[in-house]
Amino acid sequence: MSIVTIRNVEFINNPAKFSDVYRFRVTFECIAPLKDDLEWKLIYVSSPGNEDLDQELDDCLVGPVPAGVNSFEFEGSAPDPIKIPSDDVLGVAALILTGSYKDQEFVRVGYYQNTEYDNEEMKENPPAKIMFERLVRDISLKPRVTRFQIKWDVIPAQQGSTAAGAATSAAVPSANDLDDTEEEKPKPNGAMSLPS
Repeated sequence: MSIVTIRNVEFINNPAKFSDVYRFRVTFECIAPLKDDLEWKLIYVSSPGNEDLDQELDDCLVGPVPAGVNSFEFEGSAPDPIKIPSDDVLGVAALILTGSYKDQEFVRVGYYQNTEYDNEEMKENPPAKIMFERLVRDISLKPRVTRFQIKWDVIPAQQGSTAAGAATSAAVPSANDLDDTEEEKPKPNGAMSLPS
């Protein structure tokens, strides 16, 4: 079970110029207080086949983290154009937000970023030399989320305790509790009754 769950990532400046900083707000829920910081990283992937070209745009520490819903704003630098192969500048790249606790990555949220020129003429007939000042980026709002099981050093609140106002439900019998010699008869509305 994960102690931290991302609830929302909101991009504050999307679309934007390619050279603009990335600004976004991360909202997450923590089911137990964490005394140590969560580390968040923003990574730009221009060439999926070559990890050496990945650029860590920024990282930040958030903590200590209280139980409940928390949020923070994160700002990351634009990628360094010199480190991007010219064939990989235009088109689709990936932007990845990672969350870690005590050097253990527990979540990875990936977005596609489309980079193109800011006018139709340059989109149809791109110049031979890339003009970075004319590029714009647009980040897809459909993320791909990957969660990893890690060793958390905290214990969530007792499973048996119920918070004030929380709903409770009756225990559901297991198949072993049912007498398999009795046959259920359907009720008129299609509901079934469990033998007692």
